Amino acid sequence: MKTLLKPVFAAGLLLTASATAMIAAPAAAQQTAPGVGVVSLPAVIVNSDAYRVAEQQRPVTYKPQIDQANARRQQIAAQLQPLYTKLQADQQANVAQATLQQQAIAIQQIEQSGQAELQQITAPIQLSRAYVTEQIEEKLDEAVQAAAAKRGVSLILDASTGQVIYAAASYNMTQDVLSEINTLLPTVQLVPPQGWLPREMRERQAALQAAQAAQQGAAPAATPAQPTGR
Repeated sequence: MKTLLKPVFAAGLLLTASATAMIAAPAAAQQTAPGVGVVSLPAVIVNSDAYRVAEQQRPVTYKPQIDQANARRQQIAAQLQPLYTKLQADQQANVAQATLQQQAIAIQQIEQSGQAELQQITAPIQLSRAYVTEQIEEKLDEAVQAAAAKRGVSLILDASTGQVIYAAASYNMTQDVLSEINTLLPTVQLVPPQGWLPREMRERQAALQAAQAAQQGAAPAATPAQPTGR
């Protein structure tokens, strides 16, 4: 179980640590920018009561799958160990490369097959975690709006990405920018000029040409031949 859930536990610990730092962040932010808040949504999810309770219940509810996965993992390890030992011994004995390659392929096939089997066994566990997370995610928007109303915040940014996750209508400048672009550029040309390329392709070509020029400039100049004496 520890091996199976280790990545998730590690992520949860990191997010929990981030959440601790985030507790005081909104107050500090309001001192410099009134009406603006910052939130870490992943930290909210993994530190929520619902998520914590589910994490405590899952090892009990899915104990058969966890025990089966652990037992099968041990069986696969026992099957692979002598193969590893033989491969290492044959490498030291300078056995033919073709033979070593066949052994390595056999080991890789067992590993891949075992991993697929373990994923199938633990699929209900992963599905449970995804289901729990999605239920919390569906309530996040409502929770953000409620928190914003209570704190008098009209703009909330995501702590990890800096993206706006909530903004009052007064922050919406779409129509203002639309009016400006219509003034600056009322119409556009429909047919591109000969040889025109999209900006991404132009930038890619420019970068390639710059790299080629730098490579040519770095190449040592050919040494002229010296005249030979009689």
